[in-house]
Amino acid sequence: MFKRRVELSWLGKLRAAFAPVKGWRRGFAYAGRRMQRLPDTPHRIALGFACGVMASFTPFFTLHFVVAALLALAVRANVLASAIGTFVGNPLTFPFIAWTSITVGDALMGVGVHPDTFNFADVFTDVGTFLDQVFVPYLVGGCAPGALAALAAYLIVRPVVAAYQGRRRALRMAAASAKVAAHLAHIKRGKVVDATD
Repeated sequence: MFKRRVELSWLGKLRAAFAPVKGWRRGFAYAGRRMQRLPDTPHRIALGFACGVMASFTPFFTLHFVVAALLALAVRANVLASAIGTFVGNPLTFPFIAWTSITVGDALMGVGVHPDTFNFADVFTDVGTFLDQVFVPYLVGGCAPGALAALAAYLIVRPVVAAYQGRRRALRMAAASAKVAAHLAHIKRGKVVDATD
């Protein structure tokens, strides 16, 4: 049902991952609108989004949705908002996130990728080297910048969602008041007609 009519080639899929046909801006705008309309409190929505941002700073690639959902469940946040929050980690931001996380992890642990001993082939062929030089520093180092990014996301998203929900509530109240007023006017007109009869 949601499949493409014409399947993309592997090169087309790679290009679409870095430069979507309809643009990143449209995707982020859709995610933002979807999140604002979630039926939950601004606190739980913003907290869920922050969990998704935090998950993006972990080295569990392809599992960020799962990590975000588990974090959201742990802190009683909105799980769908956490899935939307993982869009912060995308092909444009992952190089920066990975570099920051590994650099911080290296500084904290004294291990990681060292230019004088780094062997690119070993990282992807030897599990021990991968864990020591990439995965563990990434995991440890991603906590601090991930927490800061999650806090910033929470502080930005909560008032935006609260303002959107307040405006939407006010519009619904105005529409309901107008409907009641129109109904009362209709009843009053009916009584006036009855009185003249």
